[in-house]
Amino acid sequence: MSSSRDNGRRNKSSKKNARPQGERNFNRSDRPNGGNRPNRGRSSGRKSKIKKLNLPAEKFMHTGVPLQDVAYNAPMLYNEFPLHPDLKENIAKLGWDKPTEVQDKTFLPISDLRDVLAIANTGTGKTASFLIPLINAMLQAEDDFSALVMTPTRELALQVESEFRLLTKGMRLFAASFIGGTKVDRDVQKLQKPFHFIIGTPGRLVDLNKRKALKLEHFSVLILDEFDRMLDMGFSKDVNFITSQMDSRDQTLLFSATLDPKQQELIDTILTNPVTVKVTDGTSTAEHIDQDVIFANRDAKFNVLLDMLHKDDFEKVLIFAETKRTVAGLTKQLKKSKLKADEIHGDKSQNYRKNALNDFKKGKVNVLVATDVAARGLDISDVSHVINYEMPQDYETYIHRIGRTGRAGKKGKAYTFMDKDKA
Repeated sequence: MSSSRDNGRRNKSSKKNARPQGERNFNRSDRPNGGNRPNRGRSSGRKSKIKKLNLPAEKFMHTGVPLQDVAYNAPMLYNEFPLHPDLKENIAKLGWDKPTEVQDKTFLPISDLRDVLAIANTGTGKTASFLIPLINAMLQAEDDFSALVMTPTRELALQVESEFRLLTKGMRLFAASFIGGTKVDRDVQKLQKPFHFIIGTPGRLVDLNKRKALKLEHFSVLILDEFDRMLDMGFSKDVNFITSQMDSRDQTLLFSATLDPKQQELIDTILTNPVTVKVTDGTSTAEHIDQDVIFANRDAKFNVLLDMLHKDDFEKVLIFAETKRTVAGLTKQLKKSKLKADEIHGDKSQNYRKNALNDFKKGKVNVLVATDVAARGLDISDVSHVINYEMPQDYETYIHRIGRTGRAGKKGKAYTFMDKDKA
């Protein structure tokens, strides 16, 4: 396995000086031959309509396939990859002996500076799929370059930053996240320092750019993590703005678990001659997760849920509801029932959400109730059950919800409540 990045970032050059974001000049040279792609990301930014989910109960019933039936046998171990020794060492310390399928199949295209569209189930290591080859390129490049990562949620941005830090421990590579719910003045100050990776939610990134604190033209790589949500309602305008400001970028990477055909036209304006990697077709749910439906009338719904949560095997449960009000009310009821429960939704501060997630990960809280803010990309290990207390608005969201259990191919269980009268 070889890579065109072995002797530097790229044999292409950007029209603009793509150096790590910040005041300090890393003396990045203009690269010959590159950055001459036509302007991209100029689509209309129209909002797509919310789909009304009206599917038969059978769509949410499935017997999980045993793990051995879905395992991927990588042809090469990570210690055989053409990686910088320091990166190999950190990967080994994390206990990653071999790549997942999406990591294996995207490594060369990303290393060769191809645009990539990658579709893979949740829990398959999509974040490491772009971090590892880009970190490797940064360590081996003759000239410094920087990457911008957009995520749809604050929690996913922080998770990407955390994984970056684990992979770059002991290296002189720097990253920072910029998300809503934090003081923007502090972010402006933070951007005075140089960073190789900037990770953020679209709204905050646009805000910082308009304040002239974040210079989008300095980035040579753009990554959209869980891009389908960002290209959905409310995010298209920000995505279009950012891509239009980065029209000299060298590479764009789009990662997600689902692919909405209605978004293909917009995707085509963002990517140039991409390599497509589909570990899943983008429509079917995780095959290794047991899925079932619970029929209950509205008045009996909470008591049915309570009976489920008192069972011994419901050890670490993530419950989804559609509205912040429902999440808050349900959490209050669960606490009154002496369950260790907490909540995350848009009305909670960033610190509150971060602490609630940490408590859930550490087992201090057994039940976490959430809106779909928690359904995108979060890596919470050993979630025993996902419960859809309320139906999501579309099937793609359902896929992301239940993907919080059965992470990395482990067996998981998901239940969806449906109105008994409509059964």
